[in-house]
Amino acid sequence: MDKIAEIIHRNGGLLYYDGANLNAIMGKYRPGDLGFDIAHINLHKTFGTPHGMGGPGAGPTGVVEKLKDFLPIPTVEKQGEKYILNYSLEHSIGKVKAFYGNNSVLTKAFAYILMLGPEGLRKVSETAVVHANYMQEKLKKKGFKFPYGDQHCMHECVMKHENIDALGHLMSEYFKKLQATIHFPEANCYMIEPTETETKESIDEYIEAMVEVDKAIKDPTAMEELEKRQTFTPISKINAKKGMARPCLIEKEEE
Repeated sequence: MDKIAEIIHRNGGLLYYDGANLNAIMGKYRPGDLGFDIAHINLHKTFGTPHGMGGPGAGPTGVVEKLKDFLPIPTVEKQGEKYILNYSLEHSIGKVKAFYGNNSVLTKAFAYILMLGPEGLRKVSETAVVHANYMQEKLKKKGFKFPYGDQHCMHECVMKHENIDALGHLMSEYFKKLQATIHFPEANCYMIEPTETETKESIDEYIEAMVEVDKAIKDPTAMEELEKRQTFTPISKINAKKGMARPCLIEKEEE
């Protein structure tokens, strides 16, 4: 990583760190020490506010010293024994509309950090990585295929269903039988991040649910039975095509 950073910086480039991967390295590495210039932190992914589930989210962003003057204003700074809002950054893009963001998420993440401390955060990452590798190994023994399964994973594992098209099902239909997962980063694959907050019992239960769905997708009768099961959400299936074709970009005023 240091060699990559050196090449990019030598040619006038900047390195941006996606905080989505921070849950694997807390207490082990700092993005700045690896050569990154900018990093955002997904508080709803790494600091349990809560994990995923569609939000609310927040992404506080940190930069190296040379980029400080480019941040939106105002910045919060400490002056003596008090905190001030600084509006005087030479190269700032100005204010952004949602300056305060999701305050509750920021407060919960701060409490999470203070409660755990440095050693606790390191343990969080170690546990998240162990959980993902445990799930990967258990599913491999159940017959699931992993494109990167010949090596240990970090905090996420990727399962691939190689013959799902031949079975007449879309992967998006398959993986949405279980939440919360994502159809990423390859075709017909399934990314799972169990996080540090799950117990062994809940992970084992999830694995058995995956086995059940896998059996059902190969058996039309079992799939029909799975479709009939009670769901506990007002909307059990989102029309993804409609969402892309007719996006709601503004909130409509009530008549």
